[in-house]
Amino acid sequence: MAVTIKDIARAVGVSTSTVSRALAGSDLLPRGTRRRIEEAADELGYHPNRVARALSTGRTGNVGLLVPDLLNPYFAAVVKGVQARARESGHWVFLADTDEDPGVEADRVRALVKQVDGVVLCAPRTSDSRLRALARETPMVMLNRRVAGIPSVTTANGEGIRQAVAHLVALGHERLAYVAGPRSSWSNRDRLRLLRTAVAAAGVDLVETANVEPRFAGGIAAADRVLEAGVTAVVAYNDLVALGLLDALGARGVAVPGRISIVGFDDILPAQLVSPALTTVGQPSEEAGRAGMDLLLRLMADPRLLPVPALEPVARLVVRGSTGPAPGLRLALLRAESHTRVSSRCESDSPDV
Repeated sequence: MAVTIKDIARAVGVSTSTVSRALAGSDLLPRGTRRRIEEAADELGYHPNRVARALSTGRTGNVGLLVPDLLNPYFAAVVKGVQARARESGHWVFLADTDEDPGVEADRVRALVKQVDGVVLCAPRTSDSRLRALARETPMVMLNRRVAGIPSVTTANGEGIRQAVAHLVALGHERLAYVAGPRSSWSNRDRLRLLRTAVAAAGVDLVETANVEPRFAGGIAAADRVLEAGVTAVVAYNDLVALGLLDALGARGVAVPGRISIVGFDDILPAQLVSPALTTVGQPSEEAGRAGMDLLLRLMADPRLLPVPALEPVARLVVRGSTGPAPGLRLALLRAESHTRVSSRCESDSPDV
């Protein structure tokens, strides 16, 4: 016969409701009690009857995860983090790709409402008012977006951006460009705001180029605008845009970082595989996914937790080969190095007195 939660409760010496909460991943129970229940469930070979649980509790054991572009490795890492935490709590994840379309986003959430207990919405493009309406239909947590009254996980980019600007300024760059992402993107507006602040504090110039799609093709499309801007360094909206820009500049014979330095955002795996490897503001994407799922579990267990303060993992600069001295500084360094070699040669050729 199938093992039930009554069998687990009897083995551990707790109530069936306590077992139910523990297996649902509730953080309201003592950690030791949860561990004993989970160990007993494993030993007894317990497998939850999801249909029966849904009928008796009104809970499906499923959660929805919506991302704007599964081809972007950043979102793949977010998915991994969400799924890992969901698996630990005994939940299944229904995954949907919204293809950067706000209309699709809202439709997918509404389609999932009756099939899931809550939704994690990653980098949503939908308006604030529509997001609030969706949050009234189901427990919802947002990643990479803030809307008052909805729990969220957003990366604290301020320190990473300050580090990126300080790094470029130290290399002699005095005129930077920002290749912007979608106008509707909260992340794009947040990064641009922080970049403006960091550039103003450093006393250098910032050229804001046209908004591009947050894909490799967007970086290719931005290449001519970057060259026209007369800058020596570029900060791109994300790594995919930066990689597209790197490819397009290479095709035009523009040396990176000899002529132009490039900084991306996210630190996706391909950033390490290109040549030169990409300097980037690293985003803790898998950590953010786990934190978002954990926040959703808390919200599903007790909706009274609202308003929940936003969680903010911190971004850090990862320096690689796509950034180097500005052309003027590079020339000065080469001249200084040449002068040093000549001086050393002259000293070695001098006769002893």
